[in-house]
Parts: sequence; C-alpha cells; structure tokens
Amino acid sequence: MTYKYIAKAWEKPEASYVKNLMWQRRIEWRKQPAIIRIEKPTRLDRARKLGYKAKQGFIIVRIRIQRGTLNRPRPKSGRKPKRMGSTKYKAAKSLKLIAEGRAAKRFPNLEVLNSYWVGEDGRFKWFEIIMVDVAHPVIKADKDVNWICNKVHRRRVFRGLTSSGKKARGLRHKGKGAEKVR
Repeated sequence: MTYKYIAKAWEKPEASYVKNLMWQRRIEWRKQPAIIRIEKPTRLDRARKLGYKAKQGFIIVRIRIQRGTLNRPRPKSGRKPKRMGSTKYKAAKSLKLIAEGRAAKRFPNLEVLNSYWVGEDGRFKWFEIIMVDVAHPVIKADKDVNWICNKVHRRRVFRGLTSSGKKARGLRHKGKGAEKVR
C-alpha cells in the first residue's frame, strides 16, 4: 500500500510533497560527485518494481549526467555556416543508457540490473542504477536474481541487454524492429 502512495506522489511531483523535497535534494546533489554510491533508493517503489531488494549484494548508485545534444568539432576549412554540420547531432544512446555504462565502468565487479530517473534541472539529469554483486553468496542463493550470476550475463549493459539498452536497439515493442523478410 505504501508503494502505491509513493508512486502517486512521483507521478505528479508539482502537485505533491515531492516538488519541495526534490528542490532541496538537487541543491545537495549538484555539490556531490557525478557518481556516488547511496544507502537507500530515493524512489523505493520504482526500485522495488525494477528488482531491488533490501538485502546484501544490492547496491544503489546515483549518477549525474549532463543534458543537451552533442556538438561536433567545427570544420577548419571554409564553408557556409549552413554546411558546417556541427550542431543538432543526437546521440544514438539515451542519457539513461550512458549513465548505466558509466556506473558499470566505475564498479567493474558489479552488474547493472536496471535504472530509473530521479530528477533533473536545466543542466543535469540524475539516474539511480540498481547494481548487483554477482559474487555475493546471498545473491547466488536468491532464486529471483541469481540468473544474473551466469557468465552469459556478464557486462550486459555494454551489449545493450538492459531495459534501456533494448529500447535503444528498437526491441521494446513487438514488431517495431523485426519486420518480416520476404
């Protein structure tokens, strides 16, 4: 029942207590490092829905990612400004997927389970990444999560096998990325 109320508050942050709470938190988060391990998830309902359990072997990492489009280097030789081709480039990967990759690089002994959005301002977006210690005996004994301990799932974030990775590859909806070959 509690998760339902938390989820409802996060649905419309402007209309609930979440707006003021997040305003204060974002001030603190800007001063913190870009990648930081935290004790408890900020959005408990979302974390639980994505597979988090409050037990040993589960780690939550908050990541700050800079927003905005990519800029390519300006060509050296002369062109019309229209033909420069230096602005309005879009990344093939989402900021969420980039955040998952950075977390996996920072903690190489952990595996990314999933991630969710926790906040944004004009300059940054923050995501929380649920990570699992595959070598931990508690994780190996948990039948719900021990699938991630198999060698097949190692470094899954870099192969686009997390939820946001599958979305970037066009595998989220049936029939979207898989057309029949005639």
